[in-house]
Amino acid sequence: MPRRHLSMTGAAAPLRTALRALRTTLDVPEDFPPDVLADAERAAATPRLPVRDATDLPFFTIDPPTSMDLDQAMHLARRDGGYRVHYAIADVAAYVTPGGPLDTEAHRRVNTLYFPDERVPLHPPVLSEDAASLLPGRVRPAVLWTIDLDAEGAATATHVERALVRSRAKLDYDGVQRRIDDGTAEPPLALLADIGRLREEQEAARGGISLNVPEQEVVQRDGGYGLEYRAPLPADGWNAQISLLTGIAAAHLMLAYGTGILRTLPTAPDGAVARLRRTAGALGIDWPHHVPYARVVRSLDPREPRHAAFLQECTTLLRGAGYTVFTGGRLPDPVVHAAVADAYTHCTAPLRRLADRYASELCLAAVAGADAPGWVLAALDALPKEMAEGNRRANTAERECVDLVEAALLKDRVGEVFEATVVDVEEDAPAVGTVHLGDPAVVARVKGGTAPLPLGGRLRVRLTRADPGTAKVEFAPA
Repeated sequence: MPRRHLSMTGAAAPLRTALRALRTTLDVPEDFPPDVLADAERAAATPRLPVRDATDLPFFTIDPPTSMDLDQAMHLARRDGGYRVHYAIADVAAYVTPGGPLDTEAHRRVNTLYFPDERVPLHPPVLSEDAASLLPGRVRPAVLWTIDLDAEGAATATHVERALVRSRAKLDYDGVQRRIDDGTAEPPLALLADIGRLREEQEAARGGISLNVPEQEVVQRDGGYGLEYRAPLPADGWNAQISLLTGIAAAHLMLAYGTGILRTLPTAPDGAVARLRRTAGALGIDWPHHVPYARVVRSLDPREPRHAAFLQECTTLLRGAGYTVFTGGRLPDPVVHAAVADAYTHCTAPLRRLADRYASELCLAAVAGADAPGWVLAALDALPKEMAEGNRRANTAERECVDLVEAALLKDRVGEVFEATVVDVEEDAPAVGTVHLGDPAVVARVKGGTAPLPLGGRLRVRLTRADPGTAKVEFAPA
């Protein structure tokens, strides 16, 4: 789970320059080697195509407007007593030859890295944004999931196979929400709200939780730039529920098969939950002791600044997530992802995440009752470590981006006084802690005073440091 989502609009040239320097410092592999680009060109021209033709299904995609790396397309329909979800996932294995230059480079990169001003892709754009992407009007090889649901939204049957698909429309979240709200959505799209709400109810019933963390956007303002929140829409959550549904179905297929790779998360330790309770109190969020964490999170409105700040802090409970491999029917412990409250795996974003390609192959083998491909089994043991390293690099990039943006925003305001809320205090140093500013939306350290900080209280703080060179922001009590 990222610390924060950041996107950028407008020029903000000095900030873009600083972000380029950050990528250099982090040794981010922006350019693909010539042999990888040549391999990608060959693969784009000669993919391995499946026999099944499912191009009669009118799929659609839902992504940010500028996205071109489209991993998933869906078609939703009613059926007797429930619903049918068709979910097409880009078939990266149709293009990538095991052990070839593309495969080797993907194992080096592990995942797509996101920066406010650009992204650094897992696969060359000729594949990730063109030949393998589920762009509208293009026939593409896909891993096609068919999941049947009952009237309450519970899964009753799952099938997965390779098939040719063709998306009919590239939709974005704002447009989807608008069409559903004003009643102009065609039935397959309108069903996203029905199925999404049912799956949210299923999630609540099993004790799971999805964090609707607001996206922080760098925007131009008064000749400079600032930080604002973009709260997720209901359509964001409904779309995510289709992906979660598929990830849960995939995990159960692999568990029954006896070989697989899961995304797991142990239950958060009491100390982490206690810290989060203190933060809730600091932000004025009611959390009675008898109320589960998941219920509190579901009651929050990400458009409300205090709630948005708390949702950011909630991501700390998800930092123990990792990948767990199992073979020969020896199931791992834990099996369950604590936030999902069920077995779960990543399989819906193979253009952007290495492990998903392997999970798809194991699910295909499970449904076919066949042996897993040798190249999959050979790579399994190393995958958790590779993914952990890739996630560490991604988290570092995200954290450094947030720190850099905040420092760049405030560098000309050192000495100014701001109104803030104290959201955390160090137990062994009560005069040191963390404050949350409402405008700009910044979370930073506060120290330098002598009196204990008022946890949960308002505090006037003076900016003492904002250095984009070191990406550090610090305040002191005013």
